Amino acid sequence: MNTQEKKIGEMVAEDYRTAAVFKNHKIDFCCKGNRSLSEVCEEKNLDAAAIIEELNTVTKPAEKNTIDFNTWDLDLLTDYIEKKHHRYVEGSMPVLLQYLNKLCKVHGTQHPELFEINKEFNECVAALSAHMKKEELVLFPFIRKIVKANITQQPVAAPSYGTIQNPIHMMMNEHDTEGERFRKIAQLSNNYTPPADACGTYKVAFSLLIEFENDLHTHIHLENNILFPKAAQLETKIVNAEISV
Repeated sequence: MNTQEKKIGEMVAEDYRTAAVFKNHKIDFCCKGNRSLSEVCEEKNLDAAAIIEELNTVTKPAEKNTIDFNTWDLDLLTDYIEKKHHRYVEGSMPVLLQYLNKLCKVHGTQHPELFEINKEFNECVAALSAHMKKEELVLFPFIRKIVKANITQQPVAAPSYGTIQNPIHMMMNEHDTEGERFRKIAQLSNNYTPPADACGTYKVAFSLLIEFENDLHTHIHLENNILFPKAAQLETKIVNAEISV
């Protein structure tokens, strides 16, 4: 079927990523999802070709991840985590909050579990926001310092927390908390399965929760399994080399 003649609700049902494009153009894909793209564009005086290009961009298949993060320098890895995963979290949280709040208002009576899901995600937002700031302002800068110290053989100031193991331990505990939180959200949502009476917004919100959890898993993997152990080893190496940390 020609994309212009396809129902916008069908497009979102087939690929939730299209919802972001419609939302940006203030196109109601939920209650008025039975209209074709051409109808909507004519009504709103929008450029259908430009919107189709945006839809093609967001639905483009992701390239297979062949990056070997284990070979990266630690300062590069901290930059990547901040720019890739921290920015994703910061950008996704307000969108998901908006969707979940709407679901509670519209569907909360029939599906009271939505209130608990919303509560858990609000707590996640508060916790992750503080967590990322601690990484960006405390832990990651020190990792960059010891990377530089290793290269230049110049001393760095001792951290106020004694050893890098202390903030790493804290960050890993907080990772465990968020992992457990999303296990609870998955259970509450029947493993992100929308109910039979779910509207388009309902389905998009659950798809975004899945995407958020998947990104969080990758984010935590990069830190717990690569960045943190190597940073601890590097600190030990610098101490043994008698560079004051």
